[in-house]
Amino acid sequence: MRILRTITEVRAAVRDARRTDASVGLVPTMGAFHDGHLSLMRAARAASDLVVVSLFVNPTQFGANEDLSTYPRDEARDAALAEAEGVDILFAPAASEIYPDGFATNIHVAGLTDVLDGASRGAHHFDGVATVVTKLFGIVRPDAAYFGQKDAQQVLVVRRVVRDLDLDVRIVACPIVREADGLAMSSRNVYLDADARAQATALNRALDEATAVFDGGARDAGSILSTARRVLDEADIDPEYLELRDAETLRPLARVDRDALLAVAAHIGAARLIDNHILSGGDVAAGPTATEVRA
Repeated sequence: MRILRTITEVRAAVRDARRTDASVGLVPTMGAFHDGHLSLMRAARAASDLVVVSLFVNPTQFGANEDLSTYPRDEARDAALAEAEGVDILFAPAASEIYPDGFATNIHVAGLTDVLDGASRGAHHFDGVATVVTKLFGIVRPDAAYFGQKDAQQVLVVRRVVRDLDLDVRIVACPIVREADGLAMSSRNVYLDADARAQATALNRALDEATAVFDGGARDAGSILSTARRVLDEADIDPEYLELRDAETLRPLARVDRDALLAVAAHIGAARLIDNHILSGGDVAAGPTATEVRA
């Protein structure tokens, strides 16, 4: 595996691979790898001749009061894990390589970015995501890019960017990977002490119980959400949001008569965590299923 730092180096490596008609898979990450990230690398490795993983803690998607300065970083550990998964190139640029002096372009996706995490974290968050991912697509020119379904809203935003800008890349959303107790894997889980770690398992329990109510025939959003909220209340979790929205447009739903995104975010201990389930409620396709992987 090669660790490359510059756009010029990555473009040259991809260009060399393309001379033999190699397919290229990209896994955009901010590092602090866990099994969720590794599952994306495995999916890319299974489908691509050349696998590129970007490792870049993107400053433009963090707000003033968020954890940019403390976000977990361990490049040596990440590089070893990526190499063990058969990654060909680890692209680990400096911020100045991605955002040189005079950088003045911002990509904003209207509609999808002013709810859920966009409402909580601010419009800058998904603007930063959309801009850096578009830059990575321009640098690597992948055939496919791999994202985790835990960041369901991010997947929708990236898909909209690809559609609206006619970018020639296939977006693959891979299932959520969970710990044995159901907690969705996240780089921010390292912030949790033992008590917060136990409390955090209520997020997926709430989604599980709400999904069970849905599977039992409930279609009213109020019934589904009240079930999830009861579990959160029992765990003394006051969610930042707990919502049921159209899984493609993110419009709020009063009834689940199409595929729906049941999403939650909460501050638990020192971490802000998110999780979601997809409820299959109709004939409208919404992309990835609710299939999950437990470690």
